[in-house]
Amino acid sequence: MISRRIADKMITGSMIRKMFEEGSRLKAIYGADNVFDFSIGNPDLEPPQEVIDAISAYAASDILGKHAYMSNSGYLSTRKVVADKLTRSSSVAVDADGICMTVGAAGAMNAVLRAILDPGDEVIVLAPFFIEYISYIDNHLGVPVVVPTIPDTFMPDLEKIQAAVTPKTKAIIINSPNNPSGVIYPAEVLDRINACLLAGDHLIHVISDEPYIDLVYDGAAAPCSLDHFDNLIICYSWSKSLSLPGERIGYSAVSPKHADYEQLCPAIVLCNRILGSVNAPAFFQKIIEQTIDARADIANYEHRRNLLYDIVTGVGFSCTKPAGALYLFVKSPVDDIEFAAQCAKHNLLVVPGSAFLCPGYFRLAFCVSESTILGSQKAFTAVAKEYSLI
Repeated sequence: MISRRIADKMITGSMIRKMFEEGSRLKAIYGADNVFDFSIGNPDLEPPQEVIDAISAYAASDILGKHAYMSNSGYLSTRKVVADKLTRSSSVAVDADGICMTVGAAGAMNAVLRAILDPGDEVIVLAPFFIEYISYIDNHLGVPVVVPTIPDTFMPDLEKIQAAVTPKTKAIIINSPNNPSGVIYPAEVLDRINACLLAGDHLIHVISDEPYIDLVYDGAAAPCSLDHFDNLIICYSWSKSLSLPGERIGYSAVSPKHADYEQLCPAIVLCNRILGSVNAPAFFQKIIEQTIDARADIANYEHRRNLLYDIVTGVGFSCTKPAGALYLFVKSPVDDIEFAAQCAKHNLLVVPGSAFLCPGYFRLAFCVSESTILGSQKAFTAVAKEYSLI
């Protein structure tokens, strides 16, 4: 018998993964060119050329021990490069001791939550959010406390955050640019959240999930969390910024301003080991070390965002153009789960907003081919007509 907790999770599953699997089924029947799958944030761009070149050169080198163990926190040389990058990006001097190289941002977040949570501790999450946060918190016997953001703008609601804080509150998860809304939280909002948390009677960690921090459009910039939060822990991944999702490479970074800095840094390293990761992938730590300033083709993503936005709004759907990340979050004309099912009848795969605990919307990932985006116009038009949007 498997555990009851896991059995329950297998029943509920992930709507995102279910739609992704449905897309695979439909492609097998109708052909990939006739299925318009916007279900999952799986970048289709190849890594930047400098990353490809670094992979080739390092793999062919005669350096010994490329695949050996290192410190559980990662190579010191890699951590120094990451710390230097964070220091250059902020007004805060980050030290390599605050960095732990991890198996993606998910690995970072699980190590962080394991390090800070006792059973029953509460973690505030702001809806809409990446639904796996619930599982990550549950993994370490924490309790998620879902706080809705302001309708349509998806900005944090400071009054609701403050009302959600209890003596059991241990952390809040911030995600900006946000998945699924694409919203960037302004600096003044981050400052107000920080002030709210500092005004309490106990320490509350701010976990900033930042896989999209470098994916911003229209000349915008996402505020650096290091400049706006005191008790901050960053969780980062190069999955999106370098199109390396399958390589599972990321890090956690503890702000030197954090009140628990001296205890927290080694605690995260310990948890990185005992959760089974042991260390981040050795090979890709060295690749990141050499290509720390490389980025995916942001202009390409911005172009695709504009194409998809023009298609969906052109047939009557309502959507705020995202400032960052890889998604449109579109208002659904009916129940979002019903709507997603109807879209699937047109070989159009979307994710209901309920998958992000924000019903009434649906998410579209625009990190797909331009041909998929352009080909979807007929399907979106047909669906819009069914709901009298045009």
